Amino acid sequence: MPSRVILHVDLDAFFPSVEARENPELKGKPIVVGADPKQGKGRGVVSSASYEARKYGIRSAMPISTAWRLCPQAVYLSVNYPLYTRLSAGVMALLRGYADRFEQAGIDEAFLDVTSRVQGFEDAAELAKRVQQELLEKEGLTCSIGVASNKLVAKIASDFQKPSGLTVVRPDAVKAFLSPLPVRKLWGVGPKTEQALRTLGIRTVGELASSGPAVLEKAFGTWGLKLQQLANGVDESPVEERGEVKSVSRETTFQEDTDDREVILRTLDELALQVHRDLEASGLGYRTVSIKLRYENFETHTHAESLPFPTDKPEPLREKARTLIDKSLREGRKVRLVGVRASGLVSGHKQKTLDETARHV
Repeated sequence: MPSRVILHVDLDAFFPSVEARENPELKGKPIVVGADPKQGKGRGVVSSASYEARKYGIRSAMPISTAWRLCPQAVYLSVNYPLYTRLSAGVMALLRGYADRFEQAGIDEAFLDVTSRVQGFEDAAELAKRVQQELLEKEGLTCSIGVASNKLVAKIASDFQKPSGLTVVRPDAVKAFLSPLPVRKLWGVGPKTEQALRTLGIRTVGELASSGPAVLEKAFGTWGLKLQQLANGVDESPVEERGEVKSVSRETTFQEDTDDREVILRTLDELALQVHRDLEASGLGYRTVSIKLRYENFETHTHAESLPFPTDKPEPLREKARTLIDKSLREGRKVRLVGVRASGLVSGHKQKTLDETARHV
């Protein structure tokens, strides 16, 4: 069978780029989108940072107070999710027109299967350039694109030369491309897995690819064998439209396990905000809120509670998540991961009807 040709399109620093597009005076300045820093005493986190801000060491999910200390002269802006969602819809409609099959992977990224639309990878590179040019001309935004024979390699490639990058990885060059990269570049490799691999003397994707399967299976079970497949650039997952959404969730693994309650709650608040943004972008309300908490020994707890009626408001999501986390947090025990999920989803129209009912009960 001929190789598939997959594009991964990733908008560059989407939130700050949109803000600079709306206000040209901001172009070239360090921009931080997120919580109010409150003169270095804010308790929220950074949602996104422009490349100018990243030069100061500012990164997404960083405490906003840390960002302020690193760059107090940056432009700090609140998240304007309705604006970002509206522009994202236009971008995705444009990208969809280039693809045989299309998969939106987030508010600022998508996979395009263009196999039948190109004659090989050189032709695909030209198509990718056209995508970049049209996005710039019509939406005033830049993007980076990875071109490869599967989603895994295309996504890694899109991050290779940001911003405005274009990286093409032909099938015969996949192993050479992946081999020198750190293992953290692979899907599913977080800080803990990276550390576990380091104890086996594995630091690069190439070292993982050439490791003994028995060693990996002993250390990680069947996931170890899957990791080795990924390290060899093997990924058969299709580019496909998402089906009906049953739930929306976000989770994060801390860089270092923590028992700092304020850090845990601040992170939970940001995850709840991200979940609400995703719901808002899809025009959905929710009824059930769940939290996930994983301790340093991988002991995992989940708790869920339902509201009396569905809603599309952010406050119940955040408040319920905080209430639920209290049922799992144990004094002195370090936490590895936290997550928030919303389910019992309803469309915006149905949600409004139920809210009206609730007001008259």
